[in-house]
Amino acid sequence: MISLTDSAVNALKAAISSTAQPASGLRVMVEGGGCQGFTYKMGLAHEPVSDEPVFEQDGIKVFVDKASRVHLNGTTIDFVVSLEGSGFRFDNPNAKSSCSCGKSFS
Repeated sequence: MISLTDSAVNALKAAISSTAQPASGLRVMVEGGGCQGFTYKMGLAHEPVSDEPVFEQDGIKVFVDKASRVHLNGTTIDFVVSLEGSGFRFDNPNAKSSCSCGKSFS
């Protein structure tokens, strides 16, 4: 469903270990908005909501919003450190186009 690069796993493990709120993984979803029509949303989470699909990779649980699953199937999430800024990047094979910041797609 969704895969994480080693860099993303390391960044998430560091974030989980430093958070004051209990978390065991990452919740990923897609919402309407952004300059291309859809935008990625993500945050640390402790457990799935309702019957949300859960995937696990290298000890990190990934909770995927049910409505977003069709838009995220096959996506790879990476964590990139660069001069322009550090952050998570999405390589989504379902995106027909995306904005230059990589946070919005159609």
